[in-house]
Amino acid sequence: MAADFSYLDRNVGEIRARMDAARARAGRTDEVQLIVAAKSGTPEELTYLFERHGVRDIGENRVQQLLEHYEQLPREINIHFIGHLQTNKVKYIVDKVCMIHSVDSERLAAEIDKQAKKHGIVMRVLVEVNVGEEENKSGVMPSEAEALCDAIGKYPNLSLCGLMTMAPNCEEKADYLKFFEKIYRLSVDIWGKNCDNKERPILSMGMSGSFEEAIASGATAVRVGRKLFEK
Repeated sequence: MAADFSYLDRNVGEIRARMDAARARAGRTDEVQLIVAAKSGTPEELTYLFERHGVRDIGENRVQQLLEHYEQLPREINIHFIGHLQTNKVKYIVDKVCMIHSVDSERLAAEIDKQAKKHGIVMRVLVEVNVGEEENKSGVMPSEAEALCDAIGKYPNLSLCGLMTMAPNCEEKADYLKFFEKIYRLSVDIWGKNCDNKERPILSMGMSGSFEEAIASGATAVRVGRKLFEK
């Protein structure tokens, strides 16, 4: 008997509608990318979302799970690495992902550059910013983001594309806005100083409980998992 994925039909429709409504409220006409956070999903669910709903971007938090999923997913799916990445694990994923969202040190950037060179690729990366300056979270402090962005520019096999953040848990939805708006202002400042980079920066921010506030604050990509896989 075929698996019942009707909950995915319902959830992805609701999430996309809420994303569209958030864009409309913000007066935005540009697209916002939906990245499915794969931590809560099975390969069968992810494949269904791709084949039935055209969801082709997934985000992996853990290297081991990425490698397990990779063998079972259609090759047309774009895999983003969105979790904390140790330097000794870069070699296992650099040829399997389209972007690494979580670069939080020059040491990690150097290792990604080294491994990307071995495969003859230029890896697209985002600098992860610890916007809430929380001790238990990865990412550079906001005051250090520009220096890391500048450092990444010297590595030929890296392409700096923007910023990523994970906001602190907020009891009130409106409280997310100040964190996401801080990242938006930071991106405007950093990219405004870099005259060579004319492309608009990617802002990867907002999850199941905060993606609407992220879109209101300028997110170009949101990472939604838990809400999508609820039955």
